[in-house]
Amino acid sequence: MDGLAEGLRYPFDTAPERGAAVEIAEGVLWMRLPLPLKLDHVNVYALDDGDGWTVIDTGFASTLAREIWGALMAGPLGGKPVTRVVVTHHHPDHVGLAGWFQSDHGAELITTRTAWLFARMLMLDRQEALPPETLAFYRGAGMADHIFRQRETERPFNFADVVAPMPLGFTRIRQGDTIRMGGRTWDIHIGNGHAPEHATFWSRDDNLVIAGDQILPSISPNLGVYATEPMADPVGDWIEACERLAKLARPGHLVLGGHKLPFTGLTLRMRQLIDNHHGALTRLIDHLDAPRTAADCFAPLFKRSIGDGEYGLALVEAVAHLNHLLLTGQATRQRRDDGAWTFRRTT
Repeated sequence: MDGLAEGLRYPFDTAPERGAAVEIAEGVLWMRLPLPLKLDHVNVYALDDGDGWTVIDTGFASTLAREIWGALMAGPLGGKPVTRVVVTHHHPDHVGLAGWFQSDHGAELITTRTAWLFARMLMLDRQEALPPETLAFYRGAGMADHIFRQRETERPFNFADVVAPMPLGFTRIRQGDTIRMGGRTWDIHIGNGHAPEHATFWSRDDNLVIAGDQILPSISPNLGVYATEPMADPVGDWIEACERLAKLARPGHLVLGGHKLPFTGLTLRMRQLIDNHHGALTRLIDHLDAPRTAADCFAPLFKRSIGDGEYGLALVEAVAHLNHLLLTGQATRQRRDDGAWTFRRTT
């Protein structure tokens, strides 16, 4: 079997209940924390190190999440301490309680340097109103007027709203490192695109892969461009990472992602993730037969209607795909009188 023929399969068809755990393999527990978002959960994992646990990702910092972790530590984790927290990437649903584990439970924080620096930087970026640079970025993307007016007047989301204070100090991991967790040696391979320097872990001793949000089974991780780096190319970073990680995929791998269900069929999934974005770029090029803003490009990219609740993520992903075409010479852009950038395919 070549891996492409095997299809995606889900060995565990039911997610763990709140405060409970599912044993994925000996010494590896799968747990789930709720999120107040359309994607209403994040998967977290605990690996048994004998005298304590290594926890992979944490969920948001909230009273409810702390209560659930208390139940998990007293129940499935058997009262043994959490001695290490490994954070796959800096997004708040993954790093949210890392600082709490450090300060309240004495855990060591292990992550990539970029993830730690981003999290520390964003903790300090508290805003009561969006700064002019962000508003200009939204205008440049052609944001719909009613959503722009709403963003202009409401208090914005702050990273610190859902991430616990992070004390100084972390242990760095990088491409090519190994780490011992749960009685296994894991090779560390770094992804990009969804988040810079996103860590994934590949067991040498069995078929487990801990993938965070770099590899998900039924959804494609958001690839967004923001005012902090308006000329970024996360789509290019994503495709490069997927093509590199695809070479590691084996038919028997069981992938433990940050959302949805653990799955097998990694060879096929990597091909799908790569092909999906190449397909989106092809449709987008065809759509640029006339000048289009990022907000004009939802239909070819997503092939479905985008509501107000999804608008923000859709807009930054549209910018990401247009940036990729611009930076690879497949499109040009011009500034309209209203400040919006319009893109057209290169003839």
